[in-house]
Amino acid sequence: MKVLVTGAAGFIGGYLVEELLSRGYEVVGLDNFSKYGPVERSYDSDPRFRLVEGDARDAELVYELLDGCDHFIAGAAMIGGISYFHAFAYDLLATNERIIASSCDAAIRAHREGRLRKVTYLSSSMVFESASNWPSVEGDELRIPPPRSSYGFQKLAVEYFARAAYDQYGLPYTIVRPFNCVGIGERRALTDVEVRSGNVTLAMSHVVPDLVQKVLKGQDPLHILGSGEQVRCYTYGGDLARGIVTAMEHPAALNEDFNLSTSQATTVLELAEMIWRKVHGPDRPFRVVHDPPYPHDVQRRIPSTEKAKRLLGFEATTSLDEMLDEVIPWVREAIETGVI
Repeated sequence: MKVLVTGAAGFIGGYLVEELLSRGYEVVGLDNFSKYGPVERSYDSDPRFRLVEGDARDAELVYELLDGCDHFIAGAAMIGGISYFHAFAYDLLATNERIIASSCDAAIRAHREGRLRKVTYLSSSMVFESASNWPSVEGDELRIPPPRSSYGFQKLAVEYFARAAYDQYGLPYTIVRPFNCVGIGERRALTDVEVRSGNVTLAMSHVVPDLVQKVLKGQDPLHILGSGEQVRCYTYGGDLARGIVTAMEHPAALNEDFNLSTSQATTVLELAEMIWRKVHGPDRPFRVVHDPPYPHDVQRRIPSTEKAKRLLGFEATTSLDEMLDEVIPWVREAIETGVI
């Protein structure tokens, strides 16, 4: 079968295309390269993969690329780390809203013509931004206050688009919510504004690569945002891709939503010390200083993963320790080569 993936050149998109190809799918990728620019991938020469440079806000282009596709994974979006939410608060809302509307317009048309089975939408754990009880269960996003960040609010809107397109036009859907993706390939974005963190200047990114960079660059004491007691569930990109494709395929996922995550909860302080020990060893004292947090730095984000396990048989199995053993060497090389 054939799958269209928008945002195919992105961080999660790279893992996703690799997983689809490994399962025998033909893949058409769409990306405007606005995040990283053109990026070489190991599968670029695979005859079952075609990458098209274009904008997912172009509904006619998305419609044309859906020709012959059984599935559509709608993954294109502006996305970044916590400081990204503030620097691009309007663009995150306006751009991502236009992307999802155009994606749905094209998908509704293709499905009406009998050319598309289902859309799998990539949402975000940020829909649970305002949660006050944990773990967050599927459905909680409709019971708790809406997210305060424009990014979280728009990701919740993605889920409303999915359900509205089904309610009015019968467009089948699955919603997946990745939690804190960790892996290799996340690099300096073209639009990133550099932010000073102690004696190290970083492009806006996510907590794992940012902390790894600071430790590798010798920052001591290590600067962290806020108290360090913020809790996250860090999930390997390969596990997330496996979960997304499983949700795309599985009949039990039809018109359902799933949290895709590890169940292992880790504080930022625990994460920072793990990275420190892997780089510096057991003898160097671990010291931190606390910088003021951003307003949208959610203190606790812990999902229930039971539904994905029960209905899809999916579990994220890669430990944080294993992730760091892969990410730290990649970031070291990326620093040396100027990629980040």
